[in-house]
Amino acid sequence: MAPETEKHVPRRQARGTQRRDTIVSAAAELILRDGPSSVTHRSVAAQADVPLAATTYYFSGLDDLLAAAGQRIVRDWADRAQAIGHAVADAVADGGVDALSTRSRALLLVDAVLPPGDHGELLGFYEHVVSAGRSPVLATAFAQGRGELDVVVDELLAQLGLRFSAVLLIAVVDGAAVTALCEGRTVRDLAVDCVTELLGTA
Repeated sequence: MAPETEKHVPRRQARGTQRRDTIVSAAAELILRDGPSSVTHRSVAAQADVPLAATTYYFSGLDDLLAAAGQRIVRDWADRAQAIGHAVADAVADGGVDALSTRSRALLLVDAVLPPGDHGELLGFYEHVVSAGRSPVLATAFAQGRGELDVVVDELLAQLGLRFSAVLLIAVVDGAAVTALCEGRTVRDLAVDCVTELLGTA
């Protein structure tokens, strides 16, 4: 019977990993849609369509869950930047990057750095970013994820032959995003305008 029992262990572990992943995804979706304050055990359970007890089984508390969701959000952010970096690398290999206008380069950089989504999702994302400072756990998770993003964006900048850092680019895009969100302007348009101006001074 022991070997038969052992066969079921990986399957149970896989189901557990999948359920935990579903809960993290649900928390991330809530953060992006409604902001970090919307994340409660009950709201996440409803979003993930899992029993309420599952959110406390896999996570020691809301801080633990928020940290996991924050890591997921920033990892998805870095994955998006990396996908654009791969496309740029292909364009470089084909000799197509040199022909790009300054504004086209700005569009590429903003697409890489600005999280995807509509106005509400961007508002939720930046609420999450700002509120990270209120939670040491969330701030740590975000800082760790940002390190990964910086590496990816630095590689993209190098491919485009640009000498300023990922930290500067992300700061410009984040600043434009927060300004646009506060003033009811279109986030992407303002970010592209600001990055175009940055490229003109580089």
